[in-house]
Amino acid sequence: MMSGAGGPVFDDARRVAMADAFQEGGAHYDKVRPGYPEESLDWLSSGLDVRDVLDVGAGTGKYTQLLAVRGWRVTAVDPSADMLEQLKRNLPAVKTLPGTAESTGLAAGSVDLAVAAQAWHWCDPVAASTELARVLRPGGVLGLVWNQLDVSIPWVHRLSRIMHAGDVHKPDFRPHVGAELHDLGLHETRWEQVVTAEELLELVKSRSYYLQADGPTRAKVLGNLRWYLFEHLGHVPGEDVALPYYCQTWRVHT
Repeated sequence: MMSGAGGPVFDDARRVAMADAFQEGGAHYDKVRPGYPEESLDWLSSGLDVRDVLDVGAGTGKYTQLLAVRGWRVTAVDPSADMLEQLKRNLPAVKTLPGTAESTGLAAGSVDLAVAAQAWHWCDPVAASTELARVLRPGGVLGLVWNQLDVSIPWVHRLSRIMHAGDVHKPDFRPHVGAELHDLGLHETRWEQVVTAEELLELVKSRSYYLQADGPTRAKVLGNLRWYLFEHLGHVPGEDVALPYYCQTWRVHT
């Protein structure tokens, strides 16, 4: 891994290896990962005549859920058959295809809006930009969305360190996109998800760091998190915790 001005930058081998951690475990991922605020999609689609939408790197359909209720024709693409199977169970009306942001399998000029939610950092941004610019219609929009723990809050910042939440961006982060896409803009949303402390223990198990770690490292992460939640913060089992999130929605145009 290399450090970039806007956050972590992975070489190709490392990026692929870390992304492979999500090939399985779709049911657990779907259960513990948060959704996305409606405001993100409202801003992305504002002023856009939307008929056909692509969710690339869709996973189990966390962002697809927002797309599916709008009455649009939605296609979800992901390299993990396990994740797509979970998505189909949740959203049977959504068309699913195995593929990646670099190779979607869609026809040229076939979608008005493409979204990569919690996925762009696993992509080759130049190749993915070329492919998504190809499948977008003239005037189409690509949305790049990240849902992060709100580390501007001190207790959440420490939580993110314990969880090894590596997708928390530096303040000067800007996603890298290819020359085919322009007019990069940002919309920020702060929101909360109510979870229990036990659900936070399950959340850490869906993180790439944990999934790739060996047994002793996993045990250390969980032990540190239990201490922080139950001893240091004083939560009790079953207690609701309002977990603050910061959602970055970036928009570029063809």
